[in-house]
Amino acid sequence: MQKKRNEAKATLLVELLTEELPPKSLSLLGKVFADEVANGLIQYRLKQQAADWKAFCTPRRLAVLVPEVLSTGEDRSNEVTGPSAKAPPEAVAGFARKQGVQVTELVQRETPKGLVYVARTTAKGASLDEVLEIVVKEAIRKLPIAKTMRWGAGEAQFVRPVHGLVMMHGTRVVPGEVLGLESGDRTAGHRFLGKSPIVLESADEYEASLAKEGKVVADFAVRRAQIERELQAEAKKQKASLGRYEDLLDEVAALVEHPTVYVGGFEESFLQVPQECLILTMRQNQKYFPLFGQGGKLLARFLIVSNMQVRDPRHIVSGNERVVRPRLEDARFFFNQDRKTRLEDRVAQLARVVYHRKLGMQSDRVQRIELLAGSIARKLGADNVLAERAARLSKADLLTGMVGEFPELEGIMGRHYAMLDKEPQVVADAIEGHYRPRYAGGPLPESDVACSVALADKLDVIAGMFGIAEQPTGEKDPFGLRRAALGIIRIIVERGLKLSMHELVNEAFDRYQRRIADAHADVQLFLLNRFEGYLKERGFSTLQVEAVLSKNPDRFDLVPQQLEAVRSFEALPEAASLAAANKRVANILRQAESKGESLQNASFDPLKEPAETALLKALQHASQKAGALFDNADYAGYLRTFAVLKEPIDEFFDAVMVMVDDTALRRGRLALLRDLRDSMNKVADISRLAK
Repeated sequence: MQKKRNEAKATLLVELLTEELPPKSLSLLGKVFADEVANGLIQYRLKQQAADWKAFCTPRRLAVLVPEVLSTGEDRSNEVTGPSAKAPPEAVAGFARKQGVQVTELVQRETPKGLVYVARTTAKGASLDEVLEIVVKEAIRKLPIAKTMRWGAGEAQFVRPVHGLVMMHGTRVVPGEVLGLESGDRTAGHRFLGKSPIVLESADEYEASLAKEGKVVADFAVRRAQIERELQAEAKKQKASLGRYEDLLDEVAALVEHPTVYVGGFEESFLQVPQECLILTMRQNQKYFPLFGQGGKLLARFLIVSNMQVRDPRHIVSGNERVVRPRLEDARFFFNQDRKTRLEDRVAQLARVVYHRKLGMQSDRVQRIELLAGSIARKLGADNVLAERAARLSKADLLTGMVGEFPELEGIMGRHYAMLDKEPQVVADAIEGHYRPRYAGGPLPESDVACSVALADKLDVIAGMFGIAEQPTGEKDPFGLRRAALGIIRIIVERGLKLSMHELVNEAFDRYQRRIADAHADVQLFLLNRFEGYLKERGFSTLQVEAVLSKNPDRFDLVPQQLEAVRSFEALPEAASLAAANKRVANILRQAESKGESLQNASFDPLKEPAETALLKALQHASQKAGALFDNADYAGYLRTFAVLKEPIDEFFDAVMVMVDDTALRRGRLALLRDLRDSMNKVADISRLAK
């Protein structure tokens, strides 16, 4: 039973006013802060459990608006079971005293253990004024902040200095002190365009007041959407497109409170520099949005997302153009300097660059990749000479000034410099392509030569790091091995490459010539685990994936087709029964093996029972038909072939006892079950589908 002492409900506002927060983590900070404050209120029973609160975050604030918050929480009635009614008076009195009630207030209740005493107590609901400070402090403590700082003479610590605290319940300020600041009803608008301070009449007017008086768009999602609309509209006006801009959009939305889009430009002569260099310097250094014409060709124009809205933006535009010009000039300088030295001439210098203290120099790594890429190319029927050439030059651009300034351009600049050096097109493309995919869902290398170098590069780093016990642990993956593994999987599967995974891993380790530990099995398991996640993301169920991967497949390119076959098999009316039968067969064989049962010299001759001979004939007939289908990679047809075994299997288990005393007969029946298991489970372990 619950009693309500005070049902006064109102919207609660909590806001921290800060100096500029880290833009890349702003959205996450805002969400976590809002969730933790709201969840704290729920724990104190000041808020019903409904996700109706709203998070706000701008470069200078974190805030949350929680509707229908009680000023005093609900009282809660509890019943505590005590000693038996036959207990001594001293024990009963002690129980009553512990529960804070009189003995006369105890009641008796019949339970399975007999008549007992029960104490009824009431826990009073929490007061918002008493607990809000605690809730906010706990929310701050749980924020994902790597490093905090102090400011002024106080002891408070936060990711950035905090200068204001708002805690309002409806029209009332909730008293409290957080980070050395007393709560109030005053917030701040835009540094230059808005009113400061803004005195809030109520919590509900927070967002509207900031927008009207403060010139602040407080909602991150609304601000982001506004920026995107203005960018698209301006790009359309310029008869251009924006390219891939989503990541930059998130960051820019965290840098402004009152976004306005303007157009800037630069000299056409800069377009002689590879456009990737210009794009990166504009996006990364200046947070500009480059504009592209037909075919994705960079234009000498860009979009600026300003935090200022003015009638005449010429000084804003010209200021940004002056700032970006030296950056573009630096890119042109690096490009012109790099062109003076051929990639081939840089390869020898890799002998002075450490790859890893336990794995040697970059030159050692290049030699391994070169040998492995050539081997993979031969397996694919590609030109191994071109693959080895691309691998030899693949890391040379690490020594260029452009890649030194912009590491994100590795491979990209190698391709440009290879083209200038008159290398074959396929070699230049492979130098860039061997880093692909560069991000989740990113494009893959295109030619077999490029795929060969990409696989060699990724296999080498995985084998090397596992060989020196530098594999990923938990969330830490400093060498990007998970990304490399997913890249290997995507290249093989999505390019349909007919490669043996076991051979690839073995060759990768062989290139190290026993200088590292033997970690073949660990790498195989690591790749299978990443493959499992990849397949589930493609829509296959956990049971389907386990059924196929439990066979430890060597040809990853065939697995999606095998999974489709398993999915098709599951739709058959006989599937559930056959899966259950396979599970039963697996259990019988496992138990027999654990008892030391040997099937050597087992013969089917002792099999005389009609049910067992019928199953043997049906299995032999189905296996003969299924074998050709399996060899032709018709995995769906292969599995469907065994659907006819449902009735013979059911009749076998109904009529036959496998573990009989007659040794020859027992071994014959076990051999029959072994053949049944082996024949039906070449594509997948069907028993894993049993629910």
